[in-house]
Amino acid sequence: MKARTIIVDDEQLARERLRQLLANRPEIELVGECADGREAVAAIKKESPDLIFLDVQMPELDGFAVLEATDVEPMPVIVFVTAHDKFALRAFEVQAVDYLLKPFDRERFESALRRALERVKHRSGPERSEAEAGTLTEMQPPAKPLERLAIKADGRIIVVKTADIAWIQSAHNYVEIHQDNKQAHLLRENIGAIEARLPADKFARISRSVIINVDRVKELEPLYYGEYTVTLQNGQRLTLSRRYRHKLPQLGVG
Repeated sequence: MKARTIIVDDEQLARERLRQLLANRPEIELVGECADGREAVAAIKKESPDLIFLDVQMPELDGFAVLEATDVEPMPVIVFVTAHDKFALRAFEVQAVDYLLKPFDRERFESALRRALERVKHRSGPERSEAEAGTLTEMQPPAKPLERLAIKADGRIIVVKTADIAWIQSAHNYVEIHQDNKQAHLLRENIGAIEARLPADKFARISRSVIINVDRVKELEPLYYGEYTVTLQNGQRLTLSRRYRHKLPQLGVG
């Protein structure tokens, strides 16, 4: 049987590249291509693929959010494809079979495909070994707390210490990094991904679009319906939404 395969990437050239590499492969049946996370969730539920080549950073939902939103059994075999190595540890935590770092050559792709097809053969059987599932995880170094961000701006790379960040706000496919009253920096990363990389004891997400440095909180004022106004030391006022009330203890509210 052929491995029913879906390509998910928000860049058209990247999708074309993968399609070319998979062309004329007798083991592969390409059943879909998706340009964003929401398309991917719908396609996965409709097609029940065996194998997915999945980008990490995409509009709407990133690759990890796609997996969280997908409820199929057995889960497809996942090969992450991305230009960023910073997501590697998370990829292995969700037991991705491989992690292709762009740009990759045909030899590296063939290695990932062989590994993926072998996993496809055993994905629904009890004979799949725990050692195989954990192989890539064991290869990864322990996660280290994120201490600095490298941000490209005007042909330069600006290094920002996470301790100097006051708050972060979502801006479509980017996040705005705010350092007190300085000009904000744009980073091409969605807010869920940056939240996962920040030290959990120093940063708290207070709404769908805002993360704050808990050490910069000056005052909290309760509003209606369980919301709070959060005032930072620089005077910035932000709203903690009802959905994120469980973060109040992290801000010193019992």
